[in-house]
Amino acid sequence: MTRLTFHGAAETVTGSKYLLEADNAKVLIDCGLFQGYKQLRLRNWDPLPFAADSLDRIVLTHAHIDHTGYLPRIVKDGYHGPILCTPGTKRLTELLLLDSAENQERDAEYFNYKGLSKHKPALPLYDPQDARKAIKQLKAKPRSEWHQAAGPIWIRFHDAGHLLGSNMIEVEIRNQDPPLRLLFSGDVGRYDAPLYHDPHEPPRCDFLICESTYGNRDHPEGDVLDSLETAMNEAIERGGVIMMASFAVGRSQQLIYLLQVLMHDGRIPKIPIYLDSPMAIDATEIFRDFAEDHDLAEGRLNGPESVLNAPNVHMVRSSKQSKDLNKVKGPAVIIASSGMMTGGRILFHLRQRLPWPQNTLLAGGFMAAGTLGRRIQEGEKTVRIHKKDVPVNAHLASISGLSGHAGQSELLQWVSGLPKPKLVFLTHGEPESASVLSGLMRRRFGFRTLIPRMGESFELEEQT
Repeated sequence: MTRLTFHGAAETVTGSKYLLEADNAKVLIDCGLFQGYKQLRLRNWDPLPFAADSLDRIVLTHAHIDHTGYLPRIVKDGYHGPILCTPGTKRLTELLLLDSAENQERDAEYFNYKGLSKHKPALPLYDPQDARKAIKQLKAKPRSEWHQAAGPIWIRFHDAGHLLGSNMIEVEIRNQDPPLRLLFSGDVGRYDAPLYHDPHEPPRCDFLICESTYGNRDHPEGDVLDSLETAMNEAIERGGVIMMASFAVGRSQQLIYLLQVLMHDGRIPKIPIYLDSPMAIDATEIFRDFAEDHDLAEGRLNGPESVLNAPNVHMVRSSKQSKDLNKVKGPAVIIASSGMMTGGRILFHLRQRLPWPQNTLLAGGFMAAGTLGRRIQEGEKTVRIHKKDVPVNAHLASISGLSGHAGQSELLQWVSGLPKPKLVFLTHGEPESASVLSGLMRRRFGFRTLIPRMGESFELEEQT
């Protein structure tokens, strides 16, 4: 008997956790935090629907917090086994988990200091000590080789093209002949995107667990440099500060590089860039160490040291340095996390600068429902930041070409050559996105599709 249960990323984009059971073996694919709406975030505090110490292995698709951010908590709750991932994912996960723990601890301290929480005292979900324990359990495995996860469950990593170290996970359940084959897509990257290789062609499988983040829409056509040039010149003409809410890992490095290309080519004026993120600064070192994980064609990552350490790029590590940015006059760029504006230093810059029309908020990529980023994108005139109402008078601009997620047509391109699976589970997408992609896969390829609900469990032998 092989059973698959969806404990996260079901009818939502975050909290990826897929429990795979075969014989007596239990393997958890991804272990992410829920983000977005409050009712989703509160699920992070709910007891797990399975015992943490009952798991044999945890396997990661990539390092983003919605796929890894629950690891310190599950270790705290009793998981003591290995956490398998690629070398690049290991290094980035170490960085991201420590940052997540420090942010949660810092936010709890801030809420206690300001009396902003109904909990007395406000507590973090986990602390840096919990994160360090989880980090010790990370075990790096190379791509393209089979590894025994537990019992009859074997796994193999393939490049997903989404982030340094990111993977789809091929699974064989070897308690039958031929083995039952599953493929977990992880987050599928884009074709011809800066920095990353194209996603690997999906191997044949009986069951495909496929993300659907952009299942109901495509990214705008056109060159990302052209759209970034237009947005930047308009923002510079207004004279204010350009705020870029960015994921510290991947997106921040990409933004600095693209901005420097535009400045070098004379397409925008040379202005100061402030990278207000210790983690983004540290991540840059990791990116250099894993050059083979990047598409170096056309000089996309040539000379990252000179690009990122150019005189107009200022690395902002300390809290004091971050606060001093309040005095910066435009035109200038401030890049700070988090990418969906759910926490981190970007909130302090938004609170300071959103009320003023000369400033610009430039957002790139997907904003999950319920996040501050989504509310601002949807045109709310006032937003709540740190229990304070902040008017949104700054100009809003969006550069969706920066997204690391495959758009609808790219997802369809990715599966177009795949022999028909017995069933496709559509996950990691809001209901409309999953539903639209489901219809397209049925009509174009004759795939049988299913959108699982949170906590729903399937005996795979019965799905044939």
